[in-house]
Amino acid sequence: MRRWISLLLCLLALTALWGCGSAAEADGEKNDRIVVGFSQLGSESDWRIANTRSMTEAFCEENGYQLEFDNAKQKQENQLAAVRNFILQGVDIIMIAPTEETGWENVLTEARDAGIPVIIVDRSVAVEDESLYLTSIGSDFLLEGQRATEWLTDELEKQGRGDEDVNILHLQGTYGATAQLMRTKALEDAAAENDRWHIAAQLYGDFTEAKGYEAVRDYLATDRDIDVIYSENDNMTFGAMQALDEAGISYGVGGDVILISFDAVHEALEKCLAGQINLCVECNPLHGPRVDELIRRYQAGETIPKHIYVEETLFTPDTLTQEIVDNREY
Repeated sequence: MRRWISLLLCLLALTALWGCGSAAEADGEKNDRIVVGFSQLGSESDWRIANTRSMTEAFCEENGYQLEFDNAKQKQENQLAAVRNFILQGVDIIMIAPTEETGWENVLTEARDAGIPVIIVDRSVAVEDESLYLTSIGSDFLLEGQRATEWLTDELEKQGRGDEDVNILHLQGTYGATAQLMRTKALEDAAAENDRWHIAAQLYGDFTEAKGYEAVRDYLATDRDIDVIYSENDNMTFGAMQALDEAGISYGVGGDVILISFDAVHEALEKCLAGQINLCVECNPLHGPRVDELIRRYQAGETIPKHIYVEETLFTPDTLTQEIVDNREY
């Protein structure tokens, strides 16, 4: 239910853009608002919906902006077309939450040639010339994964299983996305250093609940010998939980399978507090006010760092409280 409420709020925020993003003043007065184009990669998860809501709320007329918004529906070709459209419109600033890291050089060069600064939001882009964009802001996905694997090491020791073989089922997000690449790297690096850790399979879940469910359901039909599920976002975790329930396999605190999940959205924290998820790794989506501040600093002539990372934490059933869950904004 909460996910449907979040989706409704997001749709209401996008509807409000008709008021925030009209192209011209009706009475002919000069429009002195900052015109920003935002290419959002999609709406595949609770996290993404919260991210869109944060951005649309920050970049509205009341804050001095005119927002041109495009939902790429998780297709890079849609994003490239949207960015080129922003360039043709002559927006003041372009913001991109990229579907994947590669394939951006040409369009970023076009933006630079047009004199339009670009801010990369949430994920990263892999380009040889980093001057093609102004700055990037988001999470340190590699550090997130490293902290998760360090926690797993400690948890297995606490359970007296530090010297046992451990089979890890790895649910991966959209291939080529920064979150997928770095969270995957962290797990693979940790498994390479621990000969007791075995990545039983790496399954494609595309950061969605439906595909996470299908991937785990199909895997369990042939192999039920798993000790850990390392899921690269909460929605895939919810799907995995459904598949485990249908297979009659217990999970969470005291269960057969340890669940590690990334993002820590409200519903995931509720499940963690209830002991159904062992570890929630925070990934904060509320970038709107942060990017707004960066733009104002840039326009004031300040030097902007090339990469800005958000501080985040870990949640377990032992560290969570009902107050933390209730105060979660996403």
